[in-house]
Amino acid sequence: MTKADLVEEVTKLGDLTRRDSEVIVETIFDSVIGALRSGDKIEIRGFGSFRIRQRKPRIGRNPKTGTKVEVPAKKVPYFKPSKELRDLVNPGGKSPASPESGDAGTTAA
Repeated sequence: MTKADLVEEVTKLGDLTRRDSEVIVETIFDSVIGALRSGDKIEIRGFGSFRIRQRKPRIGRNPKTGTKVEVPAKKVPYFKPSKELRDLVNPGGKSPASPESGDAGTTAA
């Protein structure tokens, strides 16, 4: 789903123009970005939470030349889905690799 698809979905929900829907979607995205920039955590119950994780500096490798490159410390956005969202995406409640499914750890002989 793209941003345009999301705007279209919001437009379908009520008596909104496409422009009003664009403003709503942009406002939500700008609010999330602004909160993350200021170091706040965003929690949307039933959906998930957004936060910033700090990555340490490290030595990387240029894949083309193989030379070592210093990668500076940086902040990266992180999303953790809620249990409700995970359950909606995975109906039935069991992941394919769970031991309860009966086929984990068995091999065809």
